[in-house]
Amino acid sequence: MPSSVPTFDELMADCTRSAVHLEMRDVYAVDYEKGPFADWKKGFRHDPTAERASWWRPWLDLIQDTVGRGVTVRRARIVSEPVSEYTRFLYDGTFTNVAAGEQVRWLPRRRTGAIALPGNDFWLFDGRWVHWNHFAGDGSSTGEEVTDAPDSAKLCAEAFEAVWARATPHDQYEIH
Repeated sequence: MPSSVPTFDELMADCTRSAVHLEMRDVYAVDYEKGPFADWKKGFRHDPTAERASWWRPWLDLIQDTVGRGVTVRRARIVSEPVSEYTRFLYDGTFTNVAAGEQVRWLPRRRTGAIALPGNDFWLFDGRWVHWNHFAGDGSSTGEEVTDAPDSAKLCAEAFEAVWARATPHDQYEIH
């Protein structure tokens, strides 16, 4: 029996127009990035000129497939400056997101004072479904939550668009 609350994978698969993601933390400690982050701290960097297979991963396939269906996928990152070591790690790998078709922008936290931001990172699918990401103080994931509450979707849509309008495209953003 199908769930009445769709999973993240279902939301991405059923998305027809837009998927937007707002990230607001300076540090994440999600399990799937612990190894790559440790490798990055030891000096490893993906080479944008190398064969894609050397840095391509399943997430990028999902984004490429989603964009290929005509869905616009945008990610905005609010960052403190000077940026954290973790943000530098994200920045160095963002060329892979862009190569998959994702649009990415960066906004210094000091420029967000007049924006009403939700308390949690989120994905918003087709302006309707909000997929909240919850984190502990150390950046570890404490779970997710999905809602189609109109007030939540409206808050997220307005916050994302306000951030997007002020943010700098990835290829123009300089790390500080």
